[in-house]
Amino acid sequence: MSDLALAVDIGGTKVAAALVTADGTVTERRVRPTAGSTDPEAVWRPVAALVSEVLAAAGTARVAGVGVGSAGPIHLPEGSISPVNIPAWRRFPLLGRMAELVPGVPVRLAGDGGCAAAGEHWRGAGQGVDDLLGIVVSTGVGGGLIQAGRLFCGPSGNAGHIGHMVVDLDGPPCPCGGCGCVEAMSSGPSMVAWALRAGWKAPVPAPAGQDLAAAARAGDPYAGEAFRRSGRALAAGIVSTAAICDLSRVVIGGGVAAAHDLLFPPLRAAIAEHGRLAFLRGLTVTTATLGNSAGLAGAAALILAPDTYAGRGVASST
Repeated sequence: MSDLALAVDIGGTKVAAALVTADGTVTERRVRPTAGSTDPEAVWRPVAALVSEVLAAAGTARVAGVGVGSAGPIHLPEGSISPVNIPAWRRFPLLGRMAELVPGVPVRLAGDGGCAAAGEHWRGAGQGVDDLLGIVVSTGVGGGLIQAGRLFCGPSGNAGHIGHMVVDLDGPPCPCGGCGCVEAMSSGPSMVAWALRAGWKAPVPAPAGQDLAAAARAGDPYAGEAFRRSGRALAAGIVSTAAICDLSRVVIGGGVAAAHDLLFPPLRAAIAEHGRLAFLRGLTVTTATLGNSAGLAGAAALILAPDTYAGRGVASST
């Protein structure tokens, strides 16, 4: 049997782990909610248990290494993380803890947005594209860059962090501590919070993004406006990134992006409105094809295709 990678995807609301084959097939995928605790070890324990469970499922097959995509920021070269949406983890030594948990094989760590971009470039909607922005719109807004055909993480490991690009100088506060970030206007929780403040009468006490989408499709004006604001904020971030990085494609995934019928029309209209230069007019925006497995595929690519995806800005235990 060909080598497998053990892939881990850590986000603000869930942790996923799986075994991934050399052709990008995701198997033995398991998911658990991210522990909402202020104790760093209480957040780590279910992650460790999940990884051990998936590792056991490999049986006698050889696991070549562990690829981890995590919400950030990431701190290189120590391999620690301080996810905006996991307050208990501040400079949590994730790389070292994962290496202790799975000894004897390389462990590589990159941002979850970077891994999602790598996954789509490796086996999804970004195949064959040399300059790509991948975006995940969910609890937060993550991003990753492919430049000149390789994952580009930058010297700190945080390049492509479009969620914290400022698109409205007088905009709402963001979980990062700033104001007017893309995430403050386009993440699922931000959209729901805005719609409630504006006057949306939610059908349940603690509404989620799917409730907002259902209301928008039913014609609720506040829910519809929340998606319009989200799409325009994303478009501002996309056009700005494309102007700097000379992109040819943007791939958008994540839970909020599943409502692409609501999100994409205002997004594409705003890109056309603001992306007037000739090199921006050729930019294509499409949905991710790997769904919720993009981050796992990209994390696996850190191990299975390191020449393309494990360069500068990826923390490694070896």
